[in-house]
This record gives sequence, structure tokens and C-alpha cells, in this order.
Amino acid sequence: MKWQVILIAVLAIFGAYLVISVAAGPFEPVGRLGFVKLANPDMYPGHPHSQLLAEYAKERGSKCALVVHFAGDSGYHSYMEDDVMIIEMALIDTNGTGAADPTDYADSLDLALYGPQEGRYKFRADGIEFENWSAARQYILDIAARNGQQGPMPMVWHGTARSGNPIFTQGCGFPLYFYITWQEYGRFAAYYYIIKGMITPYIYLPYRNYELLHAPELQYYYTNHMLDYR
Repeated sequence: MKWQVILIAVLAIFGAYLVISVAAGPFEPVGRLGFVKLANPDMYPGHPHSQLLAEYAKERGSKCALVVHFAGDSGYHSYMEDDVMIIEMALIDTNGTGAADPTDYADSLDLALYGPQEGRYKFRADGIEFENWSAARQYILDIAARNGQQGPMPMVWHGTARSGNPIFTQGCGFPLYFYITWQEYGRFAAYYYIIKGMITPYIYLPYRNYELLHAPELQYYYTNHMLDYR
């Protein structure tokens, strides 16, 4: 009985730490945004995933939201979704390999556990490349301040898997989400928010059943340029 009391006390203290830390920090880790890509570009005004992220922000009284990716060819530009500023940030692998390939689980796991290797990774937002997280972070916060942001903004990882089973493949942005949460709130908080974040789309994604049931077709359509919006 004594060990149960101690465990409950430890969990309560840890929970209180998370609540206080996130409330005082710049980002609120929400979790995974979607399972598969529904259109290309896969984040733009009016896109279902973009609208969902704006809803997350409005529910929290936030004027901005951050979605993180693993960099491809996009410049990852910020844009308005209704009256919410959607800020995009991507991690760049200068070796040209790694978590951009959703089947490369070893590299993705390494990134999630240990963060970007010194000198190998950069960050991109609005077509600008940043050499380190400190510079990228300040850029995000400057955009948020110009848009009247107060308190933590919701942060999600894009989560879309171009191939493989999206239930197991955590998709675009997973390592960067872990890294930012780790940098801001500590490693154990990052573990907690990753687990919590994996559950998020099963609860809040309104078309989760459609994405999961039709994942192979949607992945095929996307990779064969059949979902191009422009």
C-alpha cells in the first residue's frame, strides 16, 4: 500500500510540473494531426488538416498554431486559416536521408531519442534555413508576437505517412515534435507528450476512420500526383 501512495504522489507531482511548465512555456504539445495526406500541398488554407489545427487553436484561445514537418521540397510558409496564423517548421537532414523516408525507422528513432546531431540538421520556415533550434525558435516566437499571441500556442506534428501502415508509422514531423518538447520541457515530458500525442487523432480527428480505411489508396494517389491541388 505504501508504494502505491508513493507512486500516486510522484505522478501527481509530475502532472503538476507538466501543467505549470506548459502554461508558462511557448508551446502546448497537442500531438499528431493526421494519418495520411489528403491533398497536395498538404497544408494550405481550407485543407481539412489545416482547419482542424485552427480549431485546436481557437479552443485554446490561441491566435497561432505550430505544425512541424520533416523537410521535403516545400518552403514551409506561414499562412492564415480563418483568423489563426498557422506556422510551419521543418527539420532538414543535410545528408539527404533519414526520417524523410517513413520506412527508415532507425533514423527516426535516433532523432526522437537523442535529438538532431550537431551539424547534420537545420530548420526551415518561410523559405528561410536556420542553423540551430535557438534561431528557429526565436523566429517562430517573433511571428507569434506580431500576431498577438499570448500564452502557449498548440503544436502538432503533421503525422501524415506517404507509405506503410499509418497506425505504426508516425509520419512527417514526429522527431522534430519530440525534439522541441524535449528542449522546452525536458526528456520525460517529451516521452509523455509523444504517447499522449499518438492517441490524439483517434479522439479528435473527425475523419480518422476514412483516413485509416482508405490509407493505401490515398497514399497511392498522393505519390502518383493524383491529389495535386495546384
